[in-house]
Amino acid sequence: MTKKEKIIFKCRACGYQTLQWMGKCPECGEWDSFTAEKRDEKNRASNSLSQKRNKPVPIHSIEFKKEPRIFTGIEEFDRVLGGGIVEASLILIGGDPGIGKSTLMLQALSTLALSGRKALYISGEESIRQIKMRGKRLGAESGSMLVASETNLNSILTMIETEKPEVVVVDSIQTVYNPEIGSTPGSVTQIREASIRLMNTAKETGIPLFLVGHVTKGGAIAGPRIMEHMVDTVLYFEGDRNHIFRILRAVKNRFGSTNEIGVFEMKEKGLEQVSNPSALFLSERSINSPGSVVIASMEGTRPILLEIQGLASNSGPGTPRRTVLGLDPNRVALIAAVMEKRLGINLAQTDIFMNVAGGVKVSEPAADLGIAVALVSSFLDRAVPEGIIVFGEIGLTGEIRATSHADLRIKEAEKMGFSRCIIPGNSLKQANNIKKIKINGISSLKEIMGLYK
Repeated sequence: MTKKEKIIFKCRACGYQTLQWMGKCPECGEWDSFTAEKRDEKNRASNSLSQKRNKPVPIHSIEFKKEPRIFTGIEEFDRVLGGGIVEASLILIGGDPGIGKSTLMLQALSTLALSGRKALYISGEESIRQIKMRGKRLGAESGSMLVASETNLNSILTMIETEKPEVVVVDSIQTVYNPEIGSTPGSVTQIREASIRLMNTAKETGIPLFLVGHVTKGGAIAGPRIMEHMVDTVLYFEGDRNHIFRILRAVKNRFGSTNEIGVFEMKEKGLEQVSNPSALFLSERSINSPGSVVIASMEGTRPILLEIQGLASNSGPGTPRRTVLGLDPNRVALIAAVMEKRLGINLAQTDIFMNVAGGVKVSEPAADLGIAVALVSSFLDRAVPEGIIVFGEIGLTGEIRATSHADLRIKEAEKMGFSRCIIPGNSLKQANNIKKIKINGISSLKEIMGLYK
């Protein structure tokens, strides 16, 4: 008699296992996320790990030679990666469907191929003819760029071993499966197996690999979170696919900063990098409009000027609305409370709407002063004088605290033609050598009321 196969149920969202089907996952709270899988001890994902036994060595005895990074030729992309692609790295890039992930990967491999590097693009969602159609539109037709349509993990690994490319893209990781494992592609087991084996391949061969991943409705990369822990870098493509702006942001990077962003514009022939994001985000700003103010934000080492829009209107019956896009809602609520206490502005029965134009997300405290100025401007229905830019952090007592890189922010404002900059008083010493723009330092939130007289 053959032994009865054991069946387990796994949650597609978090990987939680149980011996019986459940409607709701007790670990992550997802509904109808359990799938049945055969429990085969011979083909567990852990068996795919290298069987070589490595002996620990003293760290000072390890030979180290600084190897140059691989430049893709797309400066915005290289900036987010930390200065280029590191050899033997595993990079995960996620984003909403249609946002431009595959387009960016195809363009990056095309520029690498044109520079003489052998690149391999493996798609599990498109045929090679479909890739050719898209590549022709993007101008990606170099002879050094190889394409394949494959979903079998073993075939993909054999292909990499045979062709020995210098860069590989797998689009997408959710379509890759190991036929020896009895579960469907996209399941927790398959994604974990594929990620581990591709990671081992990257480390053993020195070939950098890009994995394209879908995202869930909540915005997280589909599949178990363990996939994000295994890779070296996690990139997210942000933006509305119905708009032309795209923002590439690093949320994890072992070889560089996670504060850098890359700005792209979607055009007919693919993604075009934006070398001057400040001009792009301010191009449609209306002058002398109440509730609008320009701030200087730092994204990594780059200063970017952004427009913050605020709308304060009388609330109807019930609880006032608080709708915030591109900013931290808790931060906006905190600043509104400080304004009500320190400025005497009654916002308790006022609907508050905040937005950062262009679809950018701002998380640094230096945007606090811009939030306050925009709300006061809308509440009083008085426009901020033309040519003014602001930045600064607001404390609970209404004080304006110093921010970092004040000189870089002011120089960017000067370059964009602004005539006056309102900054924290303690940051004035960082702007001693700047003479072409008028700089006003303030120490209290009450001082911004002078803008509207």
